[in-house]
Amino acid sequence: MRVAVIPARGGSKRVPRKNVRVFAGKPMIAWAIDAARESGVFDHVVVSTDDLEIRDVAVAAGAEAPFLRPAELSDDHTGTRKVIQHAIAEAERAFGPVDEACCIYATAAFVEPDDLREGLERLVAGHQFAFSATGYAYPIQRALRLAAGGGVEMCQPEHRLTRTQDLEEVFHDAGQFYWGRRDAFLSDEPMFGPLAAPVMIPNWRVHDIDNEDDWKRAEMMFSALGRGAAG
Repeated sequence: MRVAVIPARGGSKRVPRKNVRVFAGKPMIAWAIDAARESGVFDHVVVSTDDLEIRDVAVAAGAEAPFLRPAELSDDHTGTRKVIQHAIAEAERAFGPVDEACCIYATAAFVEPDDLREGLERLVAGHQFAFSATGYAYPIQRALRLAAGGGVEMCQPEHRLTRTQDLEEVFHDAGQFYWGRRDAFLSDEPMFGPLAAPVMIPNWRVHDIDNEDDWKRAEMMFSALGRGAAG
């Protein structure tokens, strides 16, 4: 059985109630639920929350909420891995054995069904984890830092004269979704390692939403892409 796990606690502080705040015509969490359901690869789309309002909004959007997340897994310091492990255990109590799970963040409004399908293909090909990733907008080998005595210095001065096209391409976690085999999630195996595969997302579809400016910018991009709830 394959399950999507959407973590959505009620205590977000920088953008209060952002998981259920209306974004482009729908509660934010509804976009992640829609992508999961439209992908067609999940037997269950489960929301993990400690909050009754979030639970009700998620269920109305088509998710399932067979449990409430305990308070000790709902503070600012709880890692996502522990939340996924708890959700897998609860999903197995409710539905039966889980083979693969995919954590999809509630604020991943830009995630698309094809991204989720591609992540599953990585697992089928033999990887333990697959995750959304995107390239840096500028070569990090040219990064600068403040020097001890004032002014700036290059972090990697050996690349001062290296042509951009000759620099190694690097990327980072896009923070949208994380596929994993059940046993890999339940183990201490690092998410990012030899058995993990990236699913590349264009950087114009990657938006962290940590403050009001982020929210406005993301909504404008969403609209520019022709997305949003009808009416």
